[in-house]
Amino acid sequence: MNRYFFAALLVLAPLAARPALAADFAFPNALTDELASEFGESQRPRLERGLRQVAALWRESDGDQAAFAAFARDNFAGDQATLDTLFARWETMLEAIDGHLNAVSRALREQSDLDRGPILPLDQAFAGYDPSAHLADDLFANKAAFVVLLNFPVTTLGQRLSEGRGWTRRQWAEARLAQRFATRVPAEVSLEVSRAAARANRYIAEYNIWMNHVLTPDGRRLFPPKMRLLSHWNLRDEIKAQYREGTAGPERQRLIERVMERIVTQTIPKAVIDNPGADWEPVSNAVKPAQPGQAPMDAAPEPDTRYALLRDNYLANRKADPFSPAAPTLISRAFDENREIPEPRVREMLEAVVSSPLVPQVAAVIRKRLGRPLEPFDIWYDGFKSRGTYTEARLDEIVTKRYPTAQSFQDDIPDLLAKLGFSTDTARMVASHIAVDPARGSGYAWSPRMRSASAHLLTRVEKTGMNYKGFNVAMHELGHCVESVFSLYGVDHTLLAGVPNNAFTEALAFIFQGRDLELLGLAAPDADQQNLDTINDFWMTYEIAGVALVDMAAWRWMYAHPQASPAELKAAVQESARSIWNKYYAPVLGGKDTPLLAIYSHMINENLYLPHYPLGHMIAFQIAERMRAAGSIGPEFERMAR
Repeated sequence: MNRYFFAALLVLAPLAARPALAADFAFPNALTDELASEFGESQRPRLERGLRQVAALWRESDGDQAAFAAFARDNFAGDQATLDTLFARWETMLEAIDGHLNAVSRALREQSDLDRGPILPLDQAFAGYDPSAHLADDLFANKAAFVVLLNFPVTTLGQRLSEGRGWTRRQWAEARLAQRFATRVPAEVSLEVSRAAARANRYIAEYNIWMNHVLTPDGRRLFPPKMRLLSHWNLRDEIKAQYREGTAGPERQRLIERVMERIVTQTIPKAVIDNPGADWEPVSNAVKPAQPGQAPMDAAPEPDTRYALLRDNYLANRKADPFSPAAPTLISRAFDENREIPEPRVREMLEAVVSSPLVPQVAAVIRKRLGRPLEPFDIWYDGFKSRGTYTEARLDEIVTKRYPTAQSFQDDIPDLLAKLGFSTDTARMVASHIAVDPARGSGYAWSPRMRSASAHLLTRVEKTGMNYKGFNVAMHELGHCVESVFSLYGVDHTLLAGVPNNAFTEALAFIFQGRDLELLGLAAPDADQQNLDTINDFWMTYEIAGVALVDMAAWRWMYAHPQASPAELKAAVQESARSIWNKYYAPVLGGKDTPLLAIYSHMINENLYLPHYPLGHMIAFQIAERMRAAGSIGPEFERMAR
């Protein structure tokens, strides 16, 4: 048998026959004594820890006690030189494995994610396939994963919080390596999770509302022809844009608010989703053909699809729970393992924001600026940002002229980064590792996982060119991409690539997104505007904190009601949204019992992702203060990301 088992990495073993863990697997104490005698008593604590970690995930199909003992004898690194060799091998191997599998995953999703024409059933099958689903199974089956568990420490969140400040970079890298194998989720479960996510992603990516076909109760059209808005992002952003449209804005905002409510309550007619052939009046919910003479249209509501997909994601992830003893629910994995901030602490932070005495003070400022009582859609008030006299149409015109294609935006990345304070050489280096693609949905960033790969920036580019909404999203995603390049190419250990959690990468992305107008040459913030930016940051955090609380409540409810139907889940989510609204938002915005807080699409297709956003705003504010003190974004951004 190969002493260190790495040759087995090249011949991955088949899926283990028995996915259940071997209950109470025991190893003889004599084995510890034997190995301590061979390698020295100083190694006994490491031996005891490693043997215990291996035993916790060893299955009957992995072998009997004799096989366990043989494995331990062959694979324990009893001296520092051997341990260093194991660590270096794993770091090299995982970068190669993760990097190539990540590239394959991105390729499989291209037709579904990019604006490249119709999606065939085959494309959906590809998008739902996870080429890495069998990886953990294979590495456990050939016992390579057990080499990690035998030699490196599996840590708890408590340990990382209490001891991590004193760890070296190498100790942190070892902790990240061991975290990779702290659970043993079967491949069929991972594939089911991936398929559920792919179905939800497709649903969200194609959920467009054609606004020129959304009518007022008296039959008027308030929006221009061919305006296609993706839920929820574009709908929300159009509400923001209407604050610059004078007296016409509130009527349009109220109409969009009604559309959002119909989506959340699933009373929206299925026939109007992504259909420019249907005219829809959302107050009465009447539907008719957009062209005279056509047959009457079915006004039947969407059949709880939104909540069926959320429930499917829950059911798929729940199947992974038994194989994650340290974090036995998706909730605990999202907070303890992903964010590394305990859920009660996150909830405490969010509730501190939404109950802050600053909320009514800021609301009073907004009310004075608008000259009217506040309404629920004013949760997305956007008037603190300096846009001068530029209307949404004028901003669209400026952006479309500058960026008629995705390629034109990519070509401009070096200049955009230079304007943000990055050196010319750094800007060119980073830009060379970023590819821009036209998104089918709202857009996102796809990070590289190996140093020979590029980050991919997806943003929506209409046939007429990029509009201002697309540019705003593109700047956010550019922040993600720049962070991912620095935090992979600029670190000492690839096991430490990335930033502490997604809230931090959201924070860095917010820094870029907040400079969108400045980068268009339209507004350079002065001291007064910086003060207004602070108020704007607070209001955005207030808004998204409530959304995150609804997301968290939904997952707690699903775990408490595992047999619930989509209709029951729909009712529970709406009840949470209304309850949180009535407690924290209705006192300043009115609209008792509105379900608006449940509109965010990430609730459906990104499991428990939404808490990253308010945390990201809090982090971004602190980062922005630091960058302001430093006098430039570029160097500080690079230092933090590295």
